[in-house]
Amino acid sequence: MTIFEKIKMGEKEKMPDKKENDRPVLAFAPIGVIRSPFRDLRDMPIQPAGAAGVRGEVIVDPPYQEGLRDLDGFSHLFLLYLFHRVERWKPLVVPFLDSQPRGIFATRAPVRPNPIGLSVVELLKVEDNVLVVQNVDILDGTPLLDIKPYFPDFDHYATKKNGWLESRKGHVKNRRSDGRF
Repeated sequence: MTIFEKIKMGEKEKMPDKKENDRPVLAFAPIGVIRSPFRDLRDMPIQPAGAAGVRGEVIVDPPYQEGLRDLDGFSHLFLLYLFHRVERWKPLVVPFLDSQPRGIFATRAPVRPNPIGLSVVELLKVEDNVLVVQNVDILDGTPLLDIKPYFPDFDHYATKKNGWLESRKGHVKNRRSDGRF
């Protein structure tokens, strides 16, 4: 049973290294769904940089449609979503661009304690409650949690170091998911 299925059924996921009352349980409700051509976890792009030109739709539920006002003035968006097919989190993973185990927080792997995904997509148009986007690296049917405009003055930083990924620059465009997560 995936974490999303447990949340829908009202079950609390117990993490192996936490006592039940250590932290409050948070509840989020999806505000829509993300549609893409990717119906299987295998052979998907692993990041938006590897999904150049791939189109999709973000279908926002009607109660939130008014919140899309003025969004068409932005070229790029952050999409926050639930990795709804994750069954459990792992503290160490072997990421797609490496062959050795890394700490989950030093990767972008979906098997996180709170399986929240983040992608930057290009907004092509807004049609009522549907956002037509491209550079989509997200599984079809993924629950949408939030949308934020990308603004370079807020969101672009020149990095000084890139950890274990430094030697992997340029490799993401041709890398595909192998279903390991």
